[in-house]
Amino acid sequence: EFSQDEIEKELKLIGANFETLKYEELIETTADLLSKENAIGWFQGRMEFGPRALGGRSILADPRSHKMQKNLNLKIKYRESFRPFAPSILKEDLSDWFDIDSESPYMLLVASIKEDKKIKLSDEQEKFVGLDKLNVKRSKIPAVTHVDYTARVQTVTKNLNKRYYDLISKFKEKTSCPVVVNTSFNVRGEPIVNTPSDAFNCFMGTELDYLVIGNCILNKLKQNPR
Repeated sequence: EFSQDEIEKELKLIGANFETLKYEELIETTADLLSKENAIGWFQGRMEFGPRALGGRSILADPRSHKMQKNLNLKIKYRESFRPFAPSILKEDLSDWFDIDSESPYMLLVASIKEDKKIKLSDEQEKFVGLDKLNVKRSKIPAVTHVDYTARVQTVTKNLNKRYYDLISKFKEKTSCPVVVNTSFNVRGEPIVNTPSDAFNCFMGTELDYLVIGNCILNKLKQNPR
């Protein structure tokens, strides 16, 4: 884990252009940016290990965006456009969005989208095969919905990850959607970012729009490309 002072010192040494916000303002601003279809690098708390990123070293996005899955794959993860992404959802909203009655804090369980959140396909769309099936909006959260109407769910609680919980709660407040796209903060072939410098390098080497690291927020357009 890196303290706020350590984060700011490292960002200054890199030459990063950043703004430091108070906690409430940081959560408000990040949620607003997510709601406007920005892809955000989210670097908070201690380094994670395990098969999934769970809100400590994550790339976050708006699951309601039909184009987000393809954009994240091609412009940020640099991998095949069909690769799926997973949703992080507030635990208390789980049963309203997915057919599952147990917690899934480690993003290991797959569940079906609730019927009232699905979008019925037309007869013509039902005949699509291969990659054409990916271009069909099939739920209210298409960026995290597999072609069989399932998703690999992560439930988020305040006691396990307060900052991540507060962010998703604020996003819900703005959009009525208690779900965000969560994928690991790295590109294909590289390990998950560990240090602030790792995060900045991944941020600058991809088409991420913003980096939120500790209480610092970085806008890609304000960085020196060199």
